[in-house]
Amino acid sequence: MGFGSYDESEQKDNDVDADDSEGVAVHENDHDGSVSFETEATTSDLVDKLGDMKDEDDEA
Repeated sequence: MGFGSYDESEQKDNDVDADDSEGVAVHENDHDGSVSFETEATTSDLVDKLGDMKDEDDEA
């Protein structure tokens, strides 16, 4: 078998016996609500900080 080739007989009729009772409950910890915070920074201060952070990412 060369690189990237496969035995097609291994690829068909694969039955998996999966037990769904042990699966992950993805919505188990969903929360509805809000988040708030207080800061002394102005909107322009925060926008400037965001710009600085984006510039740092571009340099990396």
